[in-house]
Amino acid sequence: MPATSHYRPEDTRFQVDREALIARLMPLLPTEGLIVDEAGRRPYECDGLSAYRELPLVVALPETVEQVQAVLRACSEMDVPVVARGSGTSLSGGALPHPQGVLLSLGKFNRILEIDVARRTARVQPGVRNLAISEAAAPYSLYYAPDPSSQIACSIGGNVAENAGGVHCLKYGLTVHNVLEITVVTMEGELLTIGSQAPDAPGYDLLAAYIGSEGMLGVVVEAVVKLLPKPPITRALLAAFPTVEAAGGAVAGIIGAGIVPAGLELMDNPAIRAAEDFVHAGYPVEAAAILLVELDGHPLEVEEQLEKVIALLEAQGADEIRLARDDAERGRFWAGRKAAFPAVGRISPDYYCMDGTIPRKHLAYVLGRMNQMSEEYGLRVANVFHAGDGNLHPLILYDISRPGELQRTEEFGGKILELCVEVGGTITGEHGVGMEKINQMCVQFATPELEQFRAFKRAFDPQGLLNPGKHIPTLSRCAEFGGMHVHHGQLPHPELERF
Repeated sequence: MPATSHYRPEDTRFQVDREALIARLMPLLPTEGLIVDEAGRRPYECDGLSAYRELPLVVALPETVEQVQAVLRACSEMDVPVVARGSGTSLSGGALPHPQGVLLSLGKFNRILEIDVARRTARVQPGVRNLAISEAAAPYSLYYAPDPSSQIACSIGGNVAENAGGVHCLKYGLTVHNVLEITVVTMEGELLTIGSQAPDAPGYDLLAAYIGSEGMLGVVVEAVVKLLPKPPITRALLAAFPTVEAAGGAVAGIIGAGIVPAGLELMDNPAIRAAEDFVHAGYPVEAAAILLVELDGHPLEVEEQLEKVIALLEAQGADEIRLARDDAERGRFWAGRKAAFPAVGRISPDYYCMDGTIPRKHLAYVLGRMNQMSEEYGLRVANVFHAGDGNLHPLILYDISRPGELQRTEEFGGKILELCVEVGGTITGEHGVGMEKINQMCVQFATPELEQFRAFKRAFDPQGLLNPGKHIPTLSRCAEFGGMHVHHGQLPHPELERF
């Protein structure tokens, strides 16, 4: 447990009578549905961003929608903050508990309620694992397209909260492009249906606003997601490059040729070596960078695109190009990429996973600046990217046991995000803002914009009880941080014009 809280004083303004709260919630939940002892609460003290930890007052484990409604009504009446949690795989501190609040775990909402083959949809509870949807749909030759690297563990409720993507989001979109309808409970306990299974829902597009809202507007208790037919053919290839810049040029060449791969991923040498040592995917460990390219669709279209992609890779100076011989080899290509995060965990005591998005044309410039900052801060970086859509995942390697190293790592990570804004990008692609990036919100957005975000939240959560202290910074926080709003895409770096 850290000596200091990541919550600010204005975020811990709540004065909660813990014993009264326990007495109020106990009758609303099933036996063992309320965890009050410290040992039981300890596993919930953090999400995937384990450097940030807080112990919740209590943990609630409802089993029905009615129980969720009852818990939220009680907390609303008692002015108790609530943080909803799924599988806890968030990497931004989005599910960090509130020290004066209830941690509402939806892990028991883990059923697939319906697979409608004719409509190609699945109706699921929020605790269903992402991968489980595709597994259940496989007998019908259908699958769920978003596939974050944590899909074996992450839940659909968390995917909705963070608008998760994955290695195939370039062609098939993020969560927001693959969810048709959600059922949510407001802080006052009201049950709402957002979106529609029809082609277009009436009124404002509140579904898009809810997806990615990080649990600040309501608690998702059900979702209807799209299912896609499995493509007739899928081909994958691996290309090794002597420089990261050459690999970045190949990305630009592929997209510029009008080819939209199902997946287009880049890994630099430290990430390649870590993944190969861990997974033994057959990666070329001497390469400065590798590209993983996957094409799917009709056989004739895929073969035509494959020829064009190979020619483009060769033109960009690829040292080696491997075409997966079968599904097993294709699986090994992707296994290394999807295991990059745990693989890096084997070569460093700790790592800090960043998540920013940039225009693809600035990839070489941003990588060069990150290398310079790595030297300035004395911290190593391993890079993995959803290169096709410019989503960067730099992994900063550090040791939390060294005094001041976490703070230096956080500062370095913040500078990377600010660099993304400077080149016309954003501070997050799929991990969300949570607690981790809240200072950089002051850089990305001007004061009037932040005020509008707060007004929108108040429309759904007027008491400010849902996941308080995250995502949207207060004006006092921005003033203390000293963040200056950067005009989107306007850089003081004249050398950027070369890229």
